[in-house]
Amino acid sequence: MASSKSSDTVNEGASAGPTSRWDELREELCTHPDGGFNIGAACSDRHLAAGQGERIAVRCLGPRMQQRDISYAELADRSSRLAAVLIGLGLQPGDTVAVLLRRVPELFVSALGVLKAGGVYCPLFATFGPGPIRSRLGLAQAKVLIVADDLYARKVAASRAALPDLHHVLLVGEDGVRTVPPEDCLDFTTLVEAASPAAAIATRPTDPALLHFTSGTTGTPKGVVQSHRAMLAHLITGRELFGLEPDDIFWCTADPGWITNTAYGVIAPLACGATVLADEADINPRRWYGILADEKVTAWYTTPTAIRAMMRYGAALARSYRSNSLRVAASVGEPLNTEAVLWGQKALGVPFLDTWWQTEIGSVAIANCPSETQRPGSMGRVLPGIHAAVVKREGSHLEVIETPDIVGELAIRPGWPSMLSGYVGNGVLLGAGLHDGWYLTGDLVRRDADGYYWFVGRADDMIKCGGLQIGPFEVEGLLMNHPALAEVGVVGKPDLLLREVPVAFASLNPGFQAGDALRAEVLAFARQELGSAMAPRELHFIPELPKTIAGKIMRRVLKAKAVEEPEDIDPLPLSSPCAEV
Repeated sequence: MASSKSSDTVNEGASAGPTSRWDELREELCTHPDGGFNIGAACSDRHLAAGQGERIAVRCLGPRMQQRDISYAELADRSSRLAAVLIGLGLQPGDTVAVLLRRVPELFVSALGVLKAGGVYCPLFATFGPGPIRSRLGLAQAKVLIVADDLYARKVAASRAALPDLHHVLLVGEDGVRTVPPEDCLDFTTLVEAASPAAAIATRPTDPALLHFTSGTTGTPKGVVQSHRAMLAHLITGRELFGLEPDDIFWCTADPGWITNTAYGVIAPLACGATVLADEADINPRRWYGILADEKVTAWYTTPTAIRAMMRYGAALARSYRSNSLRVAASVGEPLNTEAVLWGQKALGVPFLDTWWQTEIGSVAIANCPSETQRPGSMGRVLPGIHAAVVKREGSHLEVIETPDIVGELAIRPGWPSMLSGYVGNGVLLGAGLHDGWYLTGDLVRRDADGYYWFVGRADDMIKCGGLQIGPFEVEGLLMNHPALAEVGVVGKPDLLLREVPVAFASLNPGFQAGDALRAEVLAFARQELGSAMAPRELHFIPELPKTIAGKIMRRVLKAKAVEEPEDIDPLPLSSPCAEV
């Protein structure tokens, strides 16, 4: 990873520094005699002293539902051995280790082992093709790659010569079985088993720890860096939002390459001492219902895409699994409409709680918390320790909007623990996104009189129709009330008179047939619900909406398709290797 200043450079002098309870947590998480603050040690070694070594830390489910369990004692031992291996290979503090693995035990060993060695953990998406993987390895200046042997052969081997910074490749065989690596690679299992455990490096809270790539709104990969103190935010939100304790079974369905998996599929539950459930298979509603019931999942974090997929299977199937152990279920990735929130209560016995954050934010910042009154369809309220505001630009300055229900851009005051340290990409851009003392999120919102935030749309996705600005999410949410529509994406289509007009793309629920009659019915429904100014002028039925791996609608793809005939639409599947986060 390109060198950067510590994150204190961004946060120094901020008006909303870490709260006193963050300082208390910092004392709890320090595991090194000289005050070192290391995520890897806090998520594993710390629990051994509390007598939790025999508890299951991670349970991984394979494609055929085969179980692979790893206890906290095993996780601590194997991650410490991997740290010794990495140090022995010449890894220096601050060097990047890229990890390209599926949801297997070695993923968790790798994450904690890299951090214990003082390295920067950089997970990649297994669904990406060779090009995106090569570019990210290059931008990260990764010194070591830990990768599944089949993924290396298909997606990395041919690019090895073009990656001069990549000194070592450690191959992980299927189900952890030893492989016979090529001459220029090493075997992960052999090295880890032969090594003696190494003590975790006494990293500082501000030392770089995590690197995740996001395309933002431009499509150009940017690497977002967070420091070890991000764990403070992960732990406190794990406890207060999900209520995580050692007896909990926590399931986060995010892809290993997404920051949600790192923050809430690895760090938060392990820091809380809970058991992490990881399923290697793709979205399969019948399988997922069975996992929720059979594995006695108590806390679940998933996406609107997954929720809608389960909704499409119908309420009868869901009710057959109503007997489960869930006490909290939450969603992330894109706004969750009211129907989906309430469906969770009817089908699973708990409502889905919408949460909001971004890669740059690093942890949940706004949420509908179980301890408070929830408002279905809203993002929720700001969590303690976060200073947020609705702002509008006034020349070179920002004006904070105090009046309720006025649309503006969501801004966060710097100083929260999981705040980005900077970007890795074309150099390190410290303070990127800061304007007049605020981090601007690019999301347009309104805040009601009770402090609940409501998503309106991305600033760059707003549809400018004549003198009216239309938020796509509001249109999509109302269209989703029509029983025929499973998913909806709305974008602006160029118009000579009005500049842009709203156009909708939709996939259908089972039992409905695409055709002119249904199109006319839905458009009439839209005009009745939205009025003629906001209602879509066109409706195109497509089998599946193009999405990122994070489950967000790829509006730039829909914009490109808006000028084509419906027959020409060929949406990217969810697993498309060219989809960006």
